[in-house]
Amino acid sequence: MADSKKLKQHFLLPGALFVKDEDYAITTVLGSCIAICIWDKTLLKGGINHYKLPLWNGEGIPTPKYGNIAINILIEKMFDMGCKRSNLTAKVFGGGAVLKGTKGVMNVGKRNIDVAWDMLNIEKIPVIASSVGGENSRKIIFSTNDGSVLMKKSHSVL
Repeated sequence: MADSKKLKQHFLLPGALFVKDEDYAITTVLGSCIAICIWDKTLLKGGINHYKLPLWNGEGIPTPKYGNIAINILIEKMFDMGCKRSNLTAKVFGGGAVLKGTKGVMNVGKRNIDVAWDMLNIEKIPVIASSVGGENSRKIIFSTNDGSVLMKKSHSVL
């Protein structure tokens, strides 16, 4: 990983995504949310999303807080920077059951994970690394210049 202190910094909030044609270290914190880091190994460019819920149900505005919307927009923005599908790889993080009693039918983390795998498979973007599920939250730092990710897990406190 490049020295992230030398890169421009950005903190990614839930329900957002970040794609710029510059080198950044992007930090985000995940519980049941998912972050997908997509990187073009030829152009050395990357982008990331942070979605909270798996699927937009068609009501309201289709924002990147929903996995199916966030993944599509992230891929489109990578293409807008000149990236090619055949050069893209993905890393997937999050989807933890960090609140007690959230592992049942309504387990948002598990459903978020499923959307990530399903959509990346449909888009034919290989997942080359992941840390998903469990009961931990995660803090990640994604470097868009080399595609590396630093991750730290934290135990649930609730």
